[in-house]
Amino acid sequence: MPDSRKKLDALDYHSEGRPGKIEIKPTKPYSSQRDLSLAYSPGVAEPCKRIEADKEDAYRYTAKGNLVAVISNGTAVLGLGDIGALASKPVMEGKGLLFKIFADIDVFDIEVDSKDVDAFVNTVKAISPTFGGINLEDIKAPECFEIEDRLKRELDIPVMHDDQHGTAIISSAALLNALELAEKKINEVKVVVNGAGASAMACIDLYMALGVDKKNVVVVDSKGVIRSDRDELNKYKKDLATDRDLNTLEEAMKGADVFLGLSKGDVVSKKMIKSMADNPIVFALANPDPEIPYKEAKSARKDVIIATGRSDHPNQVNNVLGFPFIFRGALDVRATTINEEMKLAAVKAIAEIAKEPVPEEVNEAYGQRNLSFGKDFIIPKPMDPRLLVSVAPAVAKAAMDSGVAQHKIEDWEAYKIELNTRLGLDNKLIKNMTQRAQRNPQRVVFVESDNYKVLKAAQVVKDENIAIPILLGNEARINALIKENNLELEGVDIIDPKDDINRDQRYAYGDIFFQKRQRRGVTQYEARHKMRDRNYFGSMMVESGDADALISGITRNYPETIRPALQLIGTEEGVNKIAGMYIVITKSGPVFFADTTINVDPTARDLADIAVLTAASVERFKIQPRIAMLSFANFGSTDYPEAKKVAEAVSILHKEHPDMVVDGELQANFALNKAKMKEKFPFSRLADRKVNVLIFPNLSSGNIAYKLVQEMGDVEAIGPILLGLQKPVHVLQLGSSVREIVNMVTIASVDAQTRKK
Repeated sequence: MPDSRKKLDALDYHSEGRPGKIEIKPTKPYSSQRDLSLAYSPGVAEPCKRIEADKEDAYRYTAKGNLVAVISNGTAVLGLGDIGALASKPVMEGKGLLFKIFADIDVFDIEVDSKDVDAFVNTVKAISPTFGGINLEDIKAPECFEIEDRLKRELDIPVMHDDQHGTAIISSAALLNALELAEKKINEVKVVVNGAGASAMACIDLYMALGVDKKNVVVVDSKGVIRSDRDELNKYKKDLATDRDLNTLEEAMKGADVFLGLSKGDVVSKKMIKSMADNPIVFALANPDPEIPYKEAKSARKDVIIATGRSDHPNQVNNVLGFPFIFRGALDVRATTINEEMKLAAVKAIAEIAKEPVPEEVNEAYGQRNLSFGKDFIIPKPMDPRLLVSVAPAVAKAAMDSGVAQHKIEDWEAYKIELNTRLGLDNKLIKNMTQRAQRNPQRVVFVESDNYKVLKAAQVVKDENIAIPILLGNEARINALIKENNLELEGVDIIDPKDDINRDQRYAYGDIFFQKRQRRGVTQYEARHKMRDRNYFGSMMVESGDADALISGITRNYPETIRPALQLIGTEEGVNKIAGMYIVITKSGPVFFADTTINVDPTARDLADIAVLTAASVERFKIQPRIAMLSFANFGSTDYPEAKKVAEAVSILHKEHPDMVVDGELQANFALNKAKMKEKFPFSRLADRKVNVLIFPNLSSGNIAYKLVQEMGDVEAIGPILLGLQKPVHVLQLGSSVREIVNMVTIASVDAQTRKK
């Protein structure tokens, strides 16, 4: 993607809709006068008085215990340097977003317009009663050392400068595992560090806490090796100065076991890598360009173990593996600090995860068949769901054992369940689907390519390598829209079914259609003429193997879109009726709604078939379906025909698919509430299970339900996904957003991959 396009996309992302990336939402009812009188005056006086009497009650009556401040003065932002406090705000909001999505921690971002250490420290101290923890971010060295040190000493809540300790924790985990694979002892290895900023210093400190011998560490800054005879060193550099007769990075790397780069790109050569000891460990962590390109380091010698900061190579050292879970554990035991014991616990927990069998959803997400501990897998992947339930408890326990916890966790299994419940194990569905699509992008036909949103979505999936778009429509009109909107779709196929240049292909498709429908009253002339319609032409591309999937529907009504697919592609073997499914992405994971778009008044047999189709589709997403057959009644509480129809469908499913986790008839509130379900209906197959599939008794209820949830709830709906067709054809909602189109293309691409297998 050209840089200009990336810049515009980034600006659009931050500005579209509500500006920025985060918002505040109430957690208590507020619809009545009584609610408001409890939330504010006079009811708010009671918790105020309790907190005045006992400060610990702030954790009981306010959001303090789950609230972290992300604070910066903008003096060392990403690769941008000193850009000022206000300009750093997008980064701080982004950090807040990561805290929320990975660990369900709320964040206020605070930008302090001061470079003075005293002023900065005093400001943070003054606002600290608001928060349960302080995440310092993007503050330049050496000021960041003093700021963090003073705040840790003077505050009784966790404080961590993530730029220092985040990289230190993740790279330390990688180091432990790399040393194990290289069969080297940590107290004997020679370490060279290129860079002497905040994160480099923190890495060295943590490496030494793990056992690296200080005399075996050589640090290189922009002026060369930090030697004891240099007279311009600050106190932090003086402490790490070497007496060895070394001047350059090249000299320092000869015979070294470990190289840690936290500097800039392309400062290490293949010759330097070759000069290192056997089984060298190279952490080239400069971003976006590492100190030595990954492929060059690998080609320099076969025995190298390499990690970078990039996601497109194995062993990405990414701070998101640490800080959300470290703060989660610290907050949950009300730790007064984040100490060395807690950081070391995080290091060891992260390292151990890499040695354990990798969950299948992680393999799928990263396009691997069997990720396992080895040179190309020394640290977990950021999307690994085990991080939350491994790192947070390890940090919490270390806080308790080291005496800095004010709250004790007694039941660790219950705590892990609580952690999973916060976000749901399945809440990363779309991220995982995106990564699966990217490993083998499929050819997707965009039927309505004379629409800006469709073209924009085509550019996104092309740029992100999610799919290979094929655009249908008038070529001149499409190219005009591309130019008018500054889109980048060079090289993408544009096909106009009406253009005479495509007549041979149109006639060939028409003749296939004629063979399929000649005994249904279709003449050859009509069949060929139908191919001028983009939905028919696109469906035939998929049917004939010239494309893998089709997306349509943003400007056309539903029947118009699916009729060609039914006539040309047809249903899967053994399928009598197709159905429509929506994926509703909720805070606690995805819920699958069916049928929401096709069958107006299904019979009991139809409902059973819809459940089977939906279960098969859910399994393609690597999710175990747990199905509730919905009604207005519960388990025979009424003899009304509609309720009996659902009960009959359940009976069919229990008989024909005894291993399927399905039950009903059930009201929706019981289906979605495990506690209620277990209390009232302990005999049910769904008792004490989290339902993730809802089968509705008719089209009205299903269609109304997903639209109500979509408009009123804090959810995202993806669909409708057509179930039962032989090949992937997916229909967009009228007026879908670019994001919704991209999500549907992602699903279509993965669907096509799965069917090919």
